[in-house]
Amino acid sequence: MIEVDARGLSCPEPIMLTAQAIKKANGPVKVLVSEPHQKTNVEKLAKDKGKKVTVKEVGSEFELIIE
Repeated sequence: MIEVDARGLSCPEPIMLTAQAIKKANGPVKVLVSEPHQKTNVEKLAKDKGKKVTVKEVGSEFELIIE
């Protein structure tokens, strides 16, 4: 599983890093973000690419698993 740690990064960095990881991955991609709008943007990107997204809130941050 590829992990993208985009916590604390400004847009569009989390989206760009996630898109690169999805291209490279042969399996699930885990994305860590710290802001709700980043979570929403990453979810939208994954769904636009036909991927399933599972979101888990971890404290004040978010963990997204893209499959």
